[in-house]
Amino acid sequence: MKVYPTLETERLVLRAPAVRDIPEIVRYAGNPEIAKTTLNIPNPYREMDAVFWINMAMQGFETRSKYIFALELKSTGKFIGGMGLHVDNQFNRAEAGYWIAVPYWKQGLASEGLATVLRFGFEELELNKIYATHLLENPASGRVMQKNGMIKEGELVDHFRKDNAYRTVAQYRLTRAEYEKITAS
Repeated sequence: MKVYPTLETERLVLRAPAVRDIPEIVRYAGNPEIAKTTLNIPNPYREMDAVFWINMAMQGFETRSKYIFALELKSTGKFIGGMGLHVDNQFNRAEAGYWIAVPYWKQGLASEGLATVLRFGFEELELNKIYATHLLENPASGRVMQKNGMIKEGELVDHFRKDNAYRTVAQYRLTRAEYEKITAS
């Protein structure tokens, strides 16, 4: 069995989510602002949701269909969010997703982490395309994608149902060729 990858940036360690993270996952993911700005984080967020997320990460790694990372601040060792890739091996692409605890918003941490996840996806997993979506009500997430060279492909109108309402998302992409052009310059 391969070892769960650990990625590092200047300020972050991206590692396997662990049982020791559960209190912080529940605390931070339980903030209503997180549920409001993401598609898949419920509110209220309970301990069983954190256990499910950790198990999903481990099972996804086993099947090579998900690479889900806990975000940890290097300076403190504190858990501050999650980020990862959901891989579609049939089409050699992945969907990126991320969330950052509210106290750590507007510090460039999501952009820093996403850059490393994109590099991992293209250079280690040898993907051809990585895409991501964000709710239109969360333009900050779109800025994270743009800072990493991702290109807006369009808007998917009423594409998801959340809280008994249909939600529109913007979708961004980066292909291998586009990534290589960015990294070559």
